[in-house]
Amino acid sequence: MREKLVLIGNGMAGIRTLEEILKRDPERYAITVFGEEPHPNYNRIMLSSVLQGDANVNDIVLNDYDWYESNGITLHTGDPVVKVDESKQLVISEQGRTCSYDKLIFATGSNPFMLPLPGADKEGVIAFRNIKDCETMIEASRHYKKAVVIGGGLLGLEAARGLLNLNMEVDVVHIADYLMERQLDEQAGSMLREELEKQGMNFLLNKQTEQITGDTRVKGLRFKDGTSTKADVVVMAVGIRPNVELAKESGLEINRAIIVDDYMQTSKKNIYAVGECAEHRGIAYGLVAPLYEQGKVLAEHICAEDKAAVSGYQGSIVYTQLKVSGVDVFSAGKFQDSKETKAIRVHDEFEGIYKKVVVQDNKVIGAVLFGDTGDSPRILDMMKKEQDISEMSKVAILPTEQSAGEKESPVLLMAEDETICGCNGVSKGEIVAAITNQGLTSVEEIKQCTNASRSCGGCKPLVADLLALTTGEQADTSKEPMCGCTDYTHEEVVANIRELGLSYPREVMNVLHWRTEEGCSKCRPAINYYLGMVDPLKNKDDHTSRFINERAHGNIQNDGTFSVVPRMYGGVTNPAQLRQIADVADKYNIPLLKVTGGQRIDMFGVEKEDLPKVWEELGMRSGSAYAKALRTVKTCVGEQFCRFGTQDSIGLGIELEKKFEYINTPHKVKMAVSACPRNCAESGIKDFGVVGVEGAWELYVGGNGGVDLRAGDLFCKVKTKEEIIEIISAFLQYYRENARYLERTSHFVERVGLDHMKKVVLDDSKRRKELVERLEVALSTGKDPWKEIIESEEKRKELFEKKQVESLV
Repeated sequence: MREKLVLIGNGMAGIRTLEEILKRDPERYAITVFGEEPHPNYNRIMLSSVLQGDANVNDIVLNDYDWYESNGITLHTGDPVVKVDESKQLVISEQGRTCSYDKLIFATGSNPFMLPLPGADKEGVIAFRNIKDCETMIEASRHYKKAVVIGGGLLGLEAARGLLNLNMEVDVVHIADYLMERQLDEQAGSMLREELEKQGMNFLLNKQTEQITGDTRVKGLRFKDGTSTKADVVVMAVGIRPNVELAKESGLEINRAIIVDDYMQTSKKNIYAVGECAEHRGIAYGLVAPLYEQGKVLAEHICAEDKAAVSGYQGSIVYTQLKVSGVDVFSAGKFQDSKETKAIRVHDEFEGIYKKVVVQDNKVIGAVLFGDTGDSPRILDMMKKEQDISEMSKVAILPTEQSAGEKESPVLLMAEDETICGCNGVSKGEIVAAITNQGLTSVEEIKQCTNASRSCGGCKPLVADLLALTTGEQADTSKEPMCGCTDYTHEEVVANIRELGLSYPREVMNVLHWRTEEGCSKCRPAINYYLGMVDPLKNKDDHTSRFINERAHGNIQNDGTFSVVPRMYGGVTNPAQLRQIADVADKYNIPLLKVTGGQRIDMFGVEKEDLPKVWEELGMRSGSAYAKALRTVKTCVGEQFCRFGTQDSIGLGIELEKKFEYINTPHKVKMAVSACPRNCAESGIKDFGVVGVEGAWELYVGGNGGVDLRAGDLFCKVKTKEEIIEIISAFLQYYRENARYLERTSHFVERVGLDHMKKVVLDDSKRRKELVERLEVALSTGKDPWKEIIESEEKRKELFEKKQVESLV
């Protein structure tokens, strides 16, 4: 029999504790969760994105309803616990549900603090704490124009930015003389104010609100110094208070919050507390990272057979990694100056960068970084380890900015045990291991696998850099500049290439004033792709701007050898091909032959200098297993042999693969053709999946069978192969022209919308014809890269001599 575990609160800290429990012992507890809000667990840190219009509620959900169901968790949303009977070990909910427990966890979080001002109960006075508050502000912006935010901390500034995005005029009222005084020193706070004023915020500092004026609805604020301001909406963002009313009524020992020991145990047996409602050694933490550390300790404790072997929670270094209205900010520890401390400072007024490290007794005890937070992981690691810096030069502690051409990502020099994601406690080594072992290829996949960048997202650039360094694959940088070399987005780069008639990568970087002369491993491959897409006939591919896999036309392995995948159209081969593969494998001592998921044979362990000889002796075409192109078309046997097959899946699969091979695309593309709805070729999770039905074909688009699993959307149903080929051609060309480099079709379809794609490809016959014509031009330039190299001694020398130094790993 499983023990009964009840969690009161469906927020980030409580659910992370459950995740840690399930990771350690998934069969131990029968879990029930009671949540006050009518939603599954969501990322409260991202509420500002919802308010600002960058995300909707579904975008910020961390654990959807399927997660609860798949883990056997009973979830009651919109039904908070109102009573705990400790003697009977029962909880009773608002809706009258009664649930027994063996162990009970309080994760009730905190409530927004509302200033007890005259007029605070008027209509239009809002807190900023949950999804309902966001919805209230969005609705208010449709009818009113002037908003006042009380509170110049992080939450207040995020609310102000969101209200600006809702086309409201915004005043920020703050009692201190500079912003975010709990996270910044005076210099950084002043710089932040200057930056936010440029964005349109108006600040009323050193102001203490005396009264909220108006009749039934707010009309303005009056301050103690006699001044006033008008307001249609007032948002209070002045702090939070631990939600401890239920705990107090249940007889738990309370100070500011629920008092817990090092194992998160409360004063009552079998009752624990975690998160903002818990107080450990006199401190109630309000930041994500400490709360997740608490959850990990609690999970270890209640899952361990030997409780004495579990290390208790020792408290946390308080630090924040933030992006305030687009400005990067980091602070940690004791960052204010005192008589006992000394500080190292870097202040670049031209670039808007300020850095300060505070030192006491030869140890770093605090830091503030503004505008450039790249040094934060290293500085935080020094603080956590209490590293003695007496022998270090001050430049090594806080290096000045390198020239743009020399600047490297900080992850390059980080040790394996250093933390990349502070919120979730994920180290560099854990991320590298996940990328390598799980074959992760995007920041999103890393997030899902390791939780890195899952909370505040401040570490996303570091995660992306680590992905690029580990795999040579650039991460998707949606809604952000293409890379650190430029402020231009992918779309803006493409537009400039078209409008200015740019022809080669260095010209693009020169004309668009790149910060680095040579570009980087993120922008160079993207620019090279866009140039070829815009003008396929005149463009000359710059192979030096491609990743090593694409330059060598094979996938590099962890020992420096390569894998070779010859093309087998539609997954079909013959005895002659199989004999040839076997003979070549014997001759070149290829240690492993493996059948792939795409119905081909992968030859692992080929030395780089042997690649051209292997290709030549195979006598087969490249399978593009390394390329941003059509990889393979998977097929079932179809009507030729299968009792259930209704269509010629092999014939169509071969035709599709021959039609679209060697066409460059923003990311890899996979297709499949199934002869009947039994879908043996897995057509439902491919970029383009075709399913035969009686007398017709169904086309599915935007599927993804990787970690970020996505079922394809039914796009259309047609009668002939010719129609399928025409529609795929138009869709593929629109994707080529409008997707961002390294954006899979699954993400592209979600971004632009399936209905939009139907209008472009299905409803507009003229536009479809134009797209097909442009694709045909691009297809006319396609060549088998293996054959090109076999026939060119110059290319063989350039690409496959051992002494060559690779510029893009």
